[in-house]
Amino acid sequence: MMKILVISLAGIGDTVLAAPLIAELRANHPDAQLDALVLWAGSKDVLQGNPHLNTVFQQNLLSESKAKALSFLRPLRRARYDVSINTHPQSRVHYRVIARFIGARTRISHVYDGWSVLDRLLVNRTLPQNYQRHTVENNLELLSLLAQKPTLAKHELQVFLSSAELEWADSFLSAHDLGQRQRLGVHVGSGGTKNLALKRWPLRRYIELLGRVRRAWPDLGILLFGGPDEEPELQQVLAAHPSPLVIRARSQTLRQAAALMQHCTAFLSVDTALMHLAAAVKAPRQIVIEAPTFNKTNEPYGNTFTLVKNPAIAGRNLYYYRYDGRGIRGTRDELVRCMESVTVESVYAALAAALSETPRASQK
Repeated sequence: MMKILVISLAGIGDTVLAAPLIAELRANHPDAQLDALVLWAGSKDVLQGNPHLNTVFQQNLLSESKAKALSFLRPLRRARYDVSINTHPQSRVHYRVIARFIGARTRISHVYDGWSVLDRLLVNRTLPQNYQRHTVENNLELLSLLAQKPTLAKHELQVFLSSAELEWADSFLSAHDLGQRQRLGVHVGSGGTKNLALKRWPLRRYIELLGRVRRAWPDLGILLFGGPDEEPELQQVLAAHPSPLVIRARSQTLRQAAALMQHCTAFLSVDTALMHLAAAVKAPRQIVIEAPTFNKTNEPYGNTFTLVKNPAIAGRNLYYYRYDGRGIRGTRDELVRCMESVTVESVYAALAAALSETPRASQK
C-alpha cells in the first residue's frame, strides 16, 4: 500500500488551501494511506472530518525542544512514507528539514525565494512557485512530479462540518435574536508570527467604521470573530459599542466559527486564516482590506469577494512580501502608515454596497 504524507506546517489558512490537493491525491490513490502533518491545533481542526485523510498529526514543532520534536517525529520516520509533499507556501527551510528527517523516498516541494544548496539536499523533486497563480493551483501542479494530473471536475476548499456544528450555529443565532436580521461578520485580527500583526487595519478604524454602520443599519447584528490571542482588541471594540447586537462570536473551534460564517450577510477582514475559512464555506459578500501580504496566491478561492484597495501598496505587494521565510518588508512605522492609508470611507462604501444588496430580513 502506498503511503503519502501531506506536510502543511505554515499558517492555518494555508492548510485550508491544501484541501483540493488532498482530494486529488485521494482520487489518484484511492487505496493509499494518506496522512497530514500540521503545526497548529487550528490546522488540525479544519482538517477534522476530512474523508480523504486517514490520520492528521499535529505538533508545534517550532516551539518544542529538539528532544520533544524528535520524539514526535520518530514514529513518522518509522512509518516509511513513499511520498511527502510540502504544500504551498512553506518557504522556511525548517519545514524541509522536517520532511528530510521523516525521510520519504520522494520528497516534494516548491522552490522559493532564497533557495539554497541546503534546500536541494532536503527535498528531491521540485517545481518553481508561481506568484501569478493561486496557492491551490500551485499545489495541484505538484501532481505532475508524481506523473499524475488533476482528475476531479471541480476544485473547492472543503471544511466538512458536522451536524452538531451546524446546529450550534443555529442555536447561537437564536440565542442572540439574530435569526431575522442581517449579520455582519468581522475579524479585526491576523496571524501573529513574524511581523504579520502589522498587516492589521488599525483598531480605531474598525471602531469608527462600526459606528457608521450601526447608525445606517440600526437593526444589524455584528459578529466579532477571533481567537483568544485577539481578545484584548475584541474587548476594546465591545467597550466602544456596548449593544446586544454587537456580539463576540465565541466559538469553541474554528469549525463552529465556520458554521456561523455561513449565516453572515457579509464578512470583513484582511487576508487571514478566517478569510480562507469564510471562502471555504462560501460566506456571502466577502470584503477584504488589502494588506501588504495580499497577492494572487492567497485570494479567497472559489468565492466572490470585494477588495478594498490599499493606496500605499499601489500594486507593489511582492515588494512588501514574498515567500522567502521572512516577514513583511519595512519598518513598523512604515507598515502602520501603510495600513492607515486605507480610509474608513472606502471600507464603508464596500460594506454599504454589500448590505444594500439584500433585504433587511436575513436569508439563511
